[in-house]
Amino acid sequence: MPSLFVNNLTVIDFAFFDAERGIVGESLILDVELFGELNDEGMLFDFSFVKKRIKSCVDSLVDHKFLVASQLPGLTVKESPQQLSLTMKTTNGDSFEHISPHQAVYFVEGEQVNADAIAQSIKNEIMKILPDNVVNLDLWLRSEVIEGAFYHYSHGLKKHFGDCQRIAHGHRSKIEVWEDQNLSVESAEFIANEWRDIYLATNEDIKTETSINGIDYWVFEYHANQGLFQLTIAKSRCYLIETDTTVELIADYLAKWLKQRNPQATYKVKAYEGVDKGAIVEL
Repeated sequence: MPSLFVNNLTVIDFAFFDAERGIVGESLILDVELFGELNDEGMLFDFSFVKKRIKSCVDSLVDHKFLVASQLPGLTVKESPQQLSLTMKTTNGDSFEHISPHQAVYFVEGEQVNADAIAQSIKNEIMKILPDNVVNLDLWLRSEVIEGAFYHYSHGLKKHFGDCQRIAHGHRSKIEVWEDQNLSVESAEFIANEWRDIYLATNEDIKTETSINGIDYWVFEYHANQGLFQLTIAKSRCYLIETDTTVELIADYLAKWLKQRNPQATYKVKAYEGVDKGAIVEL
């Protein structure tokens, strides 16, 4: 049976809940292979339609969403017509509460979220939008190969009119730094270590703070055009900056952060937002 493959079809940027790591930002590259019979044009499926239809379907299902395992131990779900409230706990004992419109969350079948579980969960939905001559589909989600420093971060952008407004979406991002025009592995690794599995937030989104069982929490809240978003998360898992957390402002913050540590040096920071996109700031 003939097959058609498309590598690097799209990248999905999202956050997911891990019982040990908490809320983790991630970016995965999608490869697909379709199986079936050739149509009257001698084709299995037009490449342009493969890219448009499958990318659109995948984006609507998981891109810029918060992914949670449907059978996660200890997961509590409360629903109303407008809102979805999720309560989760890590093996370390700290808890999370995520409140959002339904469209900001995607439930992955099983007890944990990983690349295979996501691929299996979305496969059936993708099959529904393919032509009848396509009888099967294989999906692979993989991480970008990064030779150097990277970190996982999650965040929300309340001023964004698209899906970036969701309070817990994220990225796996490379970071490159030049100090006095020389590539600085040390500075890049410093940032990656400081921001490993971090939740980036701005001070103005803090609604309140609280303490539960000896653990200090921040409650972040904002209203965006999709609705109300709220996240309760341990302070130890967060990093606050004064501005919004767009990649342009993240790059600017990192350059200033390094400059404060070494005022005599010049810095160029290339901050990625997922795969093959980002911002550059020089100071």
